[in-house]
Amino acid sequence: MTVTPLDVSTDRPLDELAERSMVAAIEALRGKQHRDGHWCAELEGDSILQSEYLLMKWILGQEDQPLEDGRPASTLERIVDQLRRQQRPDGGWGQFPGSGIDLSATVKGYFVLKLHGDDPDAPHMIAARDRIIAMGGAERVNTWTNFFLACLGQVSWNAVPAIPPEIVMLPRWCYFHLDKVSAWTRTMILPLALVTTLRPVRSLDPGQSIDELFISQTDRHRLLMRDEVPAGWRRFFATVDRTLKMLHKVGGSPWRRRAIAQAFDWIEDRAGQDGHAATDGVGAIFPPMVYWQVVLMATGHDRDHPLVRRAEREVDEFMLEAAPNPDGSPGPIRLQPCFSPVWDTGIALYALTDCGLDEHDDTCAAAAAWLRDKQCRFRGDWVRSLQPEDRGVEFSGWYFEYHNAWYPDIDDTAMVAMALHRTGGDANIETAKRGLAWIRAMQNDDGGWAAFDRTVDRPILEYVPFADHNAMQDPSCPDITGRVLECLSWMGLTNADPTVRKAIDYVRRHQEREGCWFGRWGVNYIYGTWQSIIGPIRCGEDPRQLWIQKAAEWLESVQQPDGSFGETAMSYEDRSLMGTGPSTASQTAWAAMTLQEIRGADHPSVVRAIRWLCKTQLDEQTANDPARNPDAEPAGSWSETEFTGTGFPKVFYLRYHLYRHSFPLMAIGRWLQARRG
Repeated sequence: MTVTPLDVSTDRPLDELAERSMVAAIEALRGKQHRDGHWCAELEGDSILQSEYLLMKWILGQEDQPLEDGRPASTLERIVDQLRRQQRPDGGWGQFPGSGIDLSATVKGYFVLKLHGDDPDAPHMIAARDRIIAMGGAERVNTWTNFFLACLGQVSWNAVPAIPPEIVMLPRWCYFHLDKVSAWTRTMILPLALVTTLRPVRSLDPGQSIDELFISQTDRHRLLMRDEVPAGWRRFFATVDRTLKMLHKVGGSPWRRRAIAQAFDWIEDRAGQDGHAATDGVGAIFPPMVYWQVVLMATGHDRDHPLVRRAEREVDEFMLEAAPNPDGSPGPIRLQPCFSPVWDTGIALYALTDCGLDEHDDTCAAAAAWLRDKQCRFRGDWVRSLQPEDRGVEFSGWYFEYHNAWYPDIDDTAMVAMALHRTGGDANIETAKRGLAWIRAMQNDDGGWAAFDRTVDRPILEYVPFADHNAMQDPSCPDITGRVLECLSWMGLTNADPTVRKAIDYVRRHQEREGCWFGRWGVNYIYGTWQSIIGPIRCGEDPRQLWIQKAAEWLESVQQPDGSFGETAMSYEDRSLMGTGPSTASQTAWAAMTLQEIRGADHPSVVRAIRWLCKTQLDEQTANDPARNPDAEPAGSWSETEFTGTGFPKVFYLRYHLYRHSFPLMAIGRWLQARRG
C-alpha cells in the first residue's frame, strides 16, 4: 500500500488502523449476507406497529384465535409484552428513543393493554392516562388512530374523515385524483375509503372502553381539523366533510355501489399477485396491509377465503421473535413496517465497491446476481404520470421490498444501478444502463426527482382532513435528486447534460440558509446534505464554489469535538437542533464522505471523523459487552441504537439495522481509496 502521509506521527497509524477496520467491517458484512447473495436486516419502527396489529385483531374478532400459520393465540401476548417494554417510565410511548411523547401512540398503547387485561389502576396505566389527559385527551389523536377507535366503538364515525369510494372514479384532470397523491397514500386511502363507507363496528364490553381518556365528549364524536391548516382551508374541508357525511346517510352517490366494487378491485390488484406483477401485500407495507384485512372482513369474506389467508400471512411475516426470557419463556415479538432487501443489498454492494471489490469477489458477484434478478419490468401506477413522449420508455427499475412490482422507486433504482455499474461485468453494466432511461423520464419539471412518481407539488393536498401523516404527496426532494445525480455520474453524464443541469439547479435552489439540505428520507440535515451535494460534485461541479463550501462549513460547525457527528430526529420539529444529537456511526460516515468530497481526504475534519469510526468499531471484547453492544452485533460492526431513517417526517421514523454496517464501511473504503491516490 503506497500512501503519502500528512503527518507521519499521526496519519500513517490511521491508514493502518483504517485498513484493519475495513477488513474487519467487510467480514462482518459478509457474515450478514444470505446464501442467495442478498442482505435484509431488521427494519425497526415504533410501538404503533404492535398496537395497530393488536387493535386489528380485536376489530376482526381474532384476539383469542391462532394465527393463519398455526401459531397459537398466545403469540399475541408476546406482542403485548413488546408493547409493554416500549412504554416509557413517564407512562407514554414515543416515535423513537429520545423523542417527545406521541399522543396517538400512547392512546393506542393504553387501549391495547386494557383490552389485554392490564388493570387501569396499575401504576403504568395511571401514568399513561395522566399523560394523555395532560396532552388534551384522546379526542386529539390523529385521524389514522380514529379509524381504529371507530371500528371498536370508542368514537363516532363522525370523528373520522369521510373518504368516499367514488374517489377511484374521479377523472384524471381532477386535483384530487389518486394519481396526484403519493403512492403510499393511495394504497392507504382506498382501503380506508371502504372502511369509512362500510363502517364496521365491534361492540366491546363496557369495562373495555377507554371513556376515561376523553376530556370532551363533544369533541370525541366530531372531526377536529388540524390547527396548522390555514383557517380558510379548514372551513372549506370541514364543509366538504359534512356534505359527504350527509350524502352517506342517503346511500351515497348514484355510483356508490359501482365505486365500492371498483375500489375493491383496485386494492385486490395490488394486494398480492404472482408472476410479473408479484407483490407481497397492498403496497408491501404495514398500514395498507392492515386496513385491507379490515376491508375483507367488512365485505363479508370468511377467514378461510384465499384473499384473507394471504393477507394474514403476509402481515404476520413481519414478526420478529426476540431471544427467550431469562426464565426460559418465549421472548417478546415485534413487527416491522416492511422488508428492505433491495435497499439493504444495493447499499451493501455499493459499500463493497468503495473498498475496491468488484465482480471477481464472490460476495459482490452473488449480490449483483440477486439484484439483477430483482429488476422490475412491470409497468405500474407510475406509467400514468409520464409525459406522452416518454410512455414508451424501456423500463427497468427496482423496488424496496422482496416483491412490489406496482411500485418501483427512484431511490432504489439509482442505488442499485450505480452499485451494479461499479461492480463491473457486462451483465451488471447492461442491467444498470436499462434503468437510466426510466430515471431520466421520471424527472419532474422542477428538475428534481420524487420517490415513486413523476409529480407536481400540490400543497392543498396537505390540508385534507386525513393528511396528518405529513406525506400526502410525493414531490421532488433534494436527497433523492442528489443520489440520482451520483448515479448519473457513474453512467458518464456531466453537468453539461440538460437533465443533470436542471437537477443541479434544483439542488441549489433548495439549500437551506445555513448551507445544509433537508433530509426527507434520512435524519436529517446531515443526511440531506450528504445526499444532495456529492452528486453535483461527481457530475462536474467545482467544489470550490461558495454554495458547496457553505455546505462544508455547516458540517464542520456541527462536528463534535471527538470528530463524530450525530443528529436527533427532533430536528424535524425544532430547527435549532439541526445537526445535533448523539453521535452515530452512520451519520458520522455520511458527514465524512461529504467533507471528503468537498475538502479532500487529508482535511482535518475528515481525518477526525474517520479516526472516530475506527476507534468506535466493535472488536472481539466490546462485541461481547451487552452494555456496549445491545444488539449483539459481530466484531467489525458498530453499535447504533438511534433511529437515523425517516418514514414520514414528524410522524414515523426507522432504524435500519444494516446502516451501522454499510455506511461506516463505505466511508472508510472511500477514504482509503483516496489516500492511495
